[in-house]
Amino acid sequence: MINLTGLTLEELEKFAVEQDEKVFRGRQLFSWIYEKNCCSFDGMSNISKSFRQKLQHIAKVGQVELYTKNISPQSGTIKYLFSLYDNNFIESVYIPEDKRRTLCISSQIGCALNCTFCATGKMGFKRNLSAGEIVDQVLSVERDVGAELTNIVFMGMGEPFRNYDQVIKAAQLINHPDGIAVGARHIVISTAGVADKIYRFADEGHRFRLAVSLNSAFNSKRIKLMPVTKKWDLESLLTAIKYYANKSKQLPTIEYVLFDGLNDGHRDAKELKKLLSKIPVKINIIPYNATIPGYNRPDPEKVDQFIQWLLPLHAPVSVRWSKGDDINAACGQLAGQIAQKEKVNIDEL
Repeated sequence: MINLTGLTLEELEKFAVEQDEKVFRGRQLFSWIYEKNCCSFDGMSNISKSFRQKLQHIAKVGQVELYTKNISPQSGTIKYLFSLYDNNFIESVYIPEDKRRTLCISSQIGCALNCTFCATGKMGFKRNLSAGEIVDQVLSVERDVGAELTNIVFMGMGEPFRNYDQVIKAAQLINHPDGIAVGARHIVISTAGVADKIYRFADEGHRFRLAVSLNSAFNSKRIKLMPVTKKWDLESLLTAIKYYANKSKQLPTIEYVLFDGLNDGHRDAKELKKLLSKIPVKINIIPYNATIPGYNRPDPEKVDQFIQWLLPLHAPVSVRWSKGDDINAACGQLAGQIAQKEKVNIDEL
């Protein structure tokens, strides 16, 4: 049985023809799945009854199933736990703010990069998500909240550029004007520093925004935080970022998670300012969300001091205080801990 969620317009048109239907039936399916967010063939009213009956036996719609959700009383942030066909689990986080409705989505089950401060890295790596599993997080949350999302960030579980092809396919489906239709400028793909894919991303001319987690301006310190630095050191990573900025004519976002007593000193700020002085970027300072023992968030005064040390700087600097930390839904906290516990119980049945 083929799952239609995750298929492109061209793939759905081909599917329709293979079922001895006209090409336009594929366009209708695309509209029902992505634009109208319909997950039942019975509800696809402009498709012939005979084709709908056939679809019931050969196809299905929907890649993820809502397992549970947790709503933050402080911010209204919602952490979703989704189950997959193989009894694995992923998490997505919905962040409402004024007129913005942002969803942070996962691209892998676990992560192989093992950043020492991130809960997802402690899970290890299980597998990549398909484009359908990625896109269906968006569709499922839109159905649950009853509103269209305005912003998508690939900052959930996993390293998006280690699942490059499926992530790009998913982003293109989310962006398609006849489907979910989130603008490319409102789709952010984040990487821990997979430099070769940054070059590819630039060369392919994607208009989605790029964010890179830097977290230290010193190579030795970054290796301890992010072992991926052993493969792509700071010099090679910054060269790739500069290449992307020049090629795409877009400002990449440099994400800098601020840890108390680790990378928040005057020397750290001075070196960061030096490294980024000749690269057109935006800088996002993210005070650490307490997740892993041994790493702590600096107090607001230290955060403000770090910003002052960076100034004056040619790049715009902003501070992002993550929402949802009261329900373990903030940056770096996604690990499917409840899911993995429940998974053991399910497997024992």
